[in-house]
Amino acid sequence: MKEINITTQLLVFESLKELNLDEQDLMNQAVEIRKKAYAPYSKFRVGAAILLDNGKIILGSNQENAAYPSGLCAERTAIFYAGANYPEAKILKIAVSATSDLTPNTTPIPPCGSCRQSIAEYEFKQEAPIEMFFMGEAGMIYKSNSLKNLLPFTFDKNFL
Repeated sequence: MKEINITTQLLVFESLKELNLDEQDLMNQAVEIRKKAYAPYSKFRVGAAILLDNGKIILGSNQENAAYPSGLCAERTAIFYAGANYPEAKILKIAVSATSDLTPNTTPIPPCGSCRQSIAEYEFKQEAPIEMFFMGEAGMIYKSNSLKNLLPFTFDKNFL
Protein backbone atom coordinates (compact mmCIF):
# COMPACT_ATOMS: atom_id res chain seq x y z
CA MET A 1 0.00 0.00 0.00
CA LYS A 2 1.12 3.52 -0.71
CA GLU A 3 -0.19 6.79 0.66
CA ILE A 4 -0.53 9.90 -1.50
CA ASN A 5 -0.46 13.25 0.27
CA ILE A 6 -2.05 16.20 -1.55
CA THR A 7 -1.76 19.79 -0.37
CA THR A 8 -3.56 22.87 -1.60
CA GLN A 9 -2.18 26.36 -1.36
CA LEU A 10 -4.45 29.39 -1.39
CA LEU A 11 -3.83 33.05 -0.73
CA VAL A 12 -6.24 34.70 1.70
CA PHE A 13 -7.12 38.38 1.38
CA GLU A 14 -9.01 39.96 4.26
CA SER A 15 -10.94 42.32 1.98
CA LEU A 16 -11.25 43.58 -1.58
CA LYS A 17 -8.89 46.44 -0.72
CA GLU A 18 -5.97 43.98 -0.56
CA LEU A 19 -6.42 42.98 -4.21
CA ASN A 20 -4.81 45.02 -6.97
CA LEU A 21 -7.15 47.46 -8.75
CA ASP A 22 -7.80 45.18 -11.75
CA GLU A 23 -8.67 42.25 -9.47
CA GLN A 24 -10.90 44.51 -7.34
CA ASP A 25 -12.73 45.56 -10.51
CA LEU A 26 -13.15 41.95 -11.64
CA MET A 27 -14.55 40.90 -8.25
CA ASN A 28 -16.82 43.95 -8.11
CA GLN A 29 -18.24 42.94 -11.48
CA ALA A 30 -18.86 39.43 -10.13
CA VAL A 31 -20.68 40.97 -7.15
CA GLU A 32 -22.85 43.16 -9.38
CA ILE A 33 -23.82 40.38 -11.80
CA ARG A 34 -24.56 38.12 -8.79
CA LYS A 35 -27.40 40.51 -7.92
CA LYS A 36 -29.00 39.71 -11.30
CA ALA A 37 -29.01 35.93 -10.78
CA TYR A 38 -32.28 34.15 -11.43
CA ALA A 39 -32.55 32.10 -8.24
CA PRO A 40 -36.24 31.87 -7.25
CA TYR A 41 -35.92 28.34 -5.87
CA SER A 42 -32.63 28.14 -3.97
CA LYS A 43 -32.38 31.86 -3.13
CA PHE A 44 -28.63 31.29 -3.61
CA ARG A 45 -27.07 33.85 -5.94
CA VAL A 46 -23.74 33.49 -7.69
CA GLY A 47 -21.90 35.87 -10.00
CA ALA A 48 -18.82 35.19 -12.08
CA ALA A 49 -16.52 37.55 -13.98
CA ILE A 50 -13.90 36.17 -16.37
CA LEU A 51 -10.91 38.14 -17.66
CA LEU A 52 -9.70 37.04 -21.10
CA ASP A 53 -6.25 37.70 -22.54
CA ASN A 54 -7.84 40.03 -25.12
CA GLY A 55 -8.97 42.32 -22.29
CA LYS A 56 -12.66 41.35 -22.49
CA ILE A 57 -14.55 40.63 -19.29
CA ILE A 58 -17.32 38.05 -19.53
CA LEU A 59 -20.05 37.99 -16.88
CA GLY A 60 -22.42 35.26 -15.81
CA SER A 61 -24.93 34.59 -13.05
CA ASN A 62 -26.69 31.40 -12.03
CA GLN A 63 -29.92 30.70 -13.89
CA GLU A 64 -32.33 28.32 -12.18
CA ASN A 65 -35.17 26.31 -13.65
CA ALA A 66 -38.15 24.57 -12.05
CA ALA A 67 -36.70 21.37 -13.53
CA TYR A 68 -33.61 21.69 -11.32
CA PRO A 69 -31.04 19.94 -13.53
CA SER A 70 -31.88 22.36 -16.35
CA GLY A 71 -30.43 25.36 -14.50
CA LEU A 72 -26.84 26.50 -14.91
CA CYS A 73 -24.24 27.87 -12.52
CA ALA A 74 -22.72 31.34 -12.96
CA GLU A 75 -19.23 30.04 -13.70
CA ARG A 76 -20.42 27.76 -16.50
CA THR A 77 -22.77 30.42 -17.89
CA ALA A 78 -19.77 32.74 -18.27
CA ILE A 79 -17.14 30.22 -19.34
CA PHE A 80 -19.33 28.66 -22.03
CA TYR A 81 -20.16 32.12 -23.39
CA ALA A 82 -16.45 32.95 -23.48
CA GLY A 83 -15.66 29.65 -25.21
CA ALA A 84 -18.40 30.15 -27.82
CA ASN A 85 -17.66 33.79 -28.59
CA TYR A 86 -13.89 34.00 -28.05
CA PRO A 87 -12.65 30.46 -28.76
CA GLU A 88 -9.03 31.54 -29.28
CA ALA A 89 -8.81 33.72 -26.16
CA LYS A 90 -7.15 32.41 -23.01
CA ILE A 91 -8.87 32.79 -19.66
CA LEU A 92 -6.57 34.60 -17.26
CA LYS A 93 -8.72 35.02 -14.16
CA ILE A 94 -12.13 34.12 -12.81
CA ALA A 95 -13.75 35.97 -9.89
CA VAL A 96 -16.75 34.42 -8.14
CA SER A 97 -19.04 35.89 -5.49
CA ALA A 98 -21.87 33.90 -3.89
CA THR A 99 -24.41 34.35 -1.12
CA SER A 100 -27.88 33.34 0.01
CA ASP A 101 -30.87 35.66 0.17
CA LEU A 102 -31.90 33.79 3.33
CA THR A 103 -28.58 33.77 5.19
CA PRO A 104 -25.94 36.21 3.92
CA ASN A 105 -22.57 34.51 3.76
CA THR A 106 -19.17 36.11 4.31
CA THR A 107 -17.23 32.84 3.99
CA PRO A 108 -15.48 32.38 0.62
CA ILE A 109 -17.55 29.98 -1.50
CA PRO A 110 -15.65 27.99 -4.15
CA PRO A 111 -17.11 26.75 -7.44
CA CYS A 112 -19.11 23.52 -7.28
CA GLY A 113 -17.68 20.28 -8.62
CA SER A 114 -19.33 20.58 -12.05
CA CYS A 115 -17.95 24.09 -12.46
CA ARG A 116 -14.49 22.96 -11.36
CA GLN A 117 -14.52 20.25 -14.02
CA SER A 118 -15.69 22.73 -16.68
CA ILE A 119 -12.98 25.23 -15.73
CA ALA A 120 -10.42 22.41 -15.77
CA GLU A 121 -11.33 21.69 -19.39
CA TYR A 122 -10.33 25.23 -20.34
CA GLU A 123 -7.06 25.02 -18.40
CA PHE A 124 -6.22 21.88 -20.37
CA LYS A 125 -7.31 23.46 -23.64
CA GLN A 126 -5.22 26.61 -23.22
CA GLU A 127 -2.30 24.84 -21.53
CA ALA A 128 -2.08 27.64 -18.96
CA PRO A 129 -3.41 28.03 -15.42
CA ILE A 130 -6.48 30.09 -14.61
CA GLU A 131 -6.30 32.22 -11.47
CA MET A 132 -9.40 31.76 -9.31
CA PHE A 133 -10.72 34.33 -6.82
CA PHE A 134 -13.77 33.53 -4.73
CA MET A 135 -15.69 35.14 -1.88
CA GLY A 136 -19.07 35.18 -0.19
CA GLU A 137 -21.26 38.27 -0.19
CA ALA A 138 -18.40 40.30 1.28
CA GLY A 139 -15.32 39.79 3.41
CA MET A 140 -12.37 37.49 2.78
CA ILE A 141 -11.31 36.45 -0.70
CA TYR A 142 -9.46 33.22 -1.48
CA LYS A 143 -7.12 33.04 -4.46
CA SER A 144 -5.94 29.88 -6.16
CA ASN A 145 -3.23 30.19 -8.81
CA SER A 146 -4.75 27.31 -10.77
CA LEU A 147 -7.93 25.27 -10.84
CA LYS A 148 -5.71 22.25 -10.08
CA ASN A 149 -5.51 23.45 -6.47
CA LEU A 150 -9.28 23.05 -6.17
CA LEU A 151 -9.55 19.83 -8.18
CA PRO A 152 -6.30 17.91 -7.84
CA PHE A 153 -7.60 14.74 -9.53
CA THR A 154 -8.88 16.08 -12.81
CA PHE A 155 -10.55 14.10 -15.55
CA ASP A 156 -9.29 15.09 -19.01
CA LYS A 157 -9.05 13.93 -22.61
CA ASN A 158 -6.09 11.69 -21.79
CA PHE A 159 -8.49 9.24 -20.11
CA LEU A 160 -10.67 8.88 -23.21
